[in-house]
Parts: sequence; C-alpha cells; structure tokens
Amino acid sequence: MRYEGVLTKMRTEITDVVQYYLVWENDFINLNQALGKKISINFLRYQCLSCGLEKKIFRQGFCYDCFSSIPQAGDWVINPELSRAHLGEEDRDLEFEKKAQLQPHVVYLANSSDVKVGVTRKNQIPTRWIDQGAHEAIEIVEVPNRYLAGITEVALKEHISDKTNWRKMLTNEVVDLDLAEVREDLKQYIPEEAREYYLASNKETEIKFPVKEFPKKIKTLNLGKSPFYEGVLNGIKGQYLLFEDGTVFNVRGHEGFVVELKILV
Repeated sequence: MRYEGVLTKMRTEITDVVQYYLVWENDFINLNQALGKKISINFLRYQCLSCGLEKKIFRQGFCYDCFSSIPQAGDWVINPELSRAHLGEEDRDLEFEKKAQLQPHVVYLANSSDVKVGVTRKNQIPTRWIDQGAHEAIEIVEVPNRYLAGITEVALKEHISDKTNWRKMLTNEVVDLDLAEVREDLKQYIPEEAREYYLASNKETEIKFPVKEFPKKIKTLNLGKSPFYEGVLNGIKGQYLLFEDGTVFNVRGHEGFVVELKILV
C-alpha cells in the first residue's frame, strides 16, 4: 500500500487501546493495523501548513514567515500566561485569539515518565494526554480562559515539572503514582484567582498504547538529515512511531513534510 501527502500530527481515538490515524488530503490510515509490518518513509519536499508553499519548515509545521505572523503561532500558544484576549488586547488577531483563549481550559497532572503539570483546552481532553504519551492523568482546575490556566501552571511548576522526559516515555520507564494525592499536595499553590475552580473529583484517566515491545535504547529519525527509512513498526506512543530496531519517529515534529509512505507485506 502506498500513500503520499503532507504529515500532520496523528489523530487519535481512545478505546481499550488508543487508535492512531494518519490523515491525508483524500485518504487515511489506521496505523494500528500496520503493527508488525514493514514501513518505508521517503521525504519528498516541504509544504507549509499555513501558506501551502514549498518552503522549509521552521516550527510547528509552518515556514518562518507564517510562524512569525499567523495567530496560531503566537507566544501565548506555548506560554498561556501571556494570553490577553480576556482584556481585549490583541496579539496578532484578536478575533481568533478570543475564540481560542476565551473557552474552558484545564490544568492537569499527567504521568508519561514522571508526573508533570500541563494546560489544555477542555475540548482537547484526552487528546492532549495521548499526544504526550501519558498512561494516566487527572484534572486539577477547570477555568474559563487560557490566562487563568496559564498563571496556575506557572505557579504549580515551581513545585513540579512541566516537561515530559520523552526518552523515558518511549522506553516505558514509568512510575505509577497516586495522582489525586499529588494534586492535593499542590492545591495550596493554586493562585487565588483560580482557587474557586479546583476540581475535587479523584477520577483518573488511564490510557493504554498499542505497543508490542518498547525499545531499550532509542535513536531518532530526522527526515531532514536522513530522508529515507524502512523498518518494522513495533508500536505507537504519544506522537511517535516505534520501530523494531530502536528507531523512533516523531510524526508531529515532522508536520509540513511531504512524504511517500509504503506499508509492505
């Protein structure tokens, strides 16, 4: 089977085991069905996800010009505490920023390798946790805008990490902890403006990934440096494809790369 198209982050569906899909312009692949099969990936060219031009990708699937100008790549996306739409202040496009920022956001704890704190739009749960390779997660607060979520995360990351150790996540060096207990310990550090939004529920979400065997040592595939790769797909976790020889491929890190992908029998 042969496919050609521009890579975007894998779409996911949470079932007993997460289902992963690569979505092309006129087709899609359920990658779970490719487990145990040989896959080849051939990098053909770049295509900016914003302007659609064949320009080298700078970050997040965008060329430099688009990354520097479009509202989808504003500083507040990575640093939600910089959000200003709730004040009516524009960064790049106030209407876009109002739609994105003035909606329910959740600050959460996720366990991918070690426990970390993070922020996501409410409608991105559990997608955000899946993308981070978290095997368990719990919500801390649900707030009405991105700014409140951002300042809560800033306050909490003084006491707990906000980073995922992706190498530990991919080799499955994980520790099971009582996330409700960790959350209760952090409750005292929630900023006053967000304390009324604390969620008392102890419900944890557990996530299982389609992995036949985790690699013991990993080597990363960078299509910009090595434009062709072939290997047997051993698993999928986070936004990574895991291959039998220990190679891992970050699909989201290659957004905007046009590839030819073959699933070989």
